[in-house]
Amino acid sequence: MTILVAYAPRPEGQAALDQGIDIARRRNELLMVVNASPGGEKEDPAMADVLDYERVEKLLAAAGIPFELKQFVRGKSAVDEIQTLTETLPISLVIIGLRKRSAVGKLIMGSVAQDILLNVPCPVLAVKAH
Repeated sequence: MTILVAYAPRPEGQAALDQGIDIARRRNELLMVVNASPGGEKEDPAMADVLDYERVEKLLAAAGIPFELKQFVRGKSAVDEIQTLTETLPISLVIIGLRKRSAVGKLIMGSVAQDILLNVPCPVLAVKAH
């Protein structure tokens, strides 16, 4: 089985990654870390740059667990990428990070976390940054 971490280079992404490493180690499962963006003309702050990608890769290697690190920029949303993975692979758990947002912010911007919670066919663990 595989644990999937939805990663973005923000404190909540790091919290999800830390929790994923801990759970994968305890369960002896593969950890798949996914960073995804639809791409396009404007810069997406959820997209990990080369330095952050390499930092995460080193962190995972040092953790001593089996892992896969995936980055997608294929015109699909992060939610669509994660949903596809959970429907096609043996994913036991999805871990997402949450950030504090106002009610108006959630209404206007939507919520990736909410979309993942409502649309993936497996358990989802939501964690907050410290």
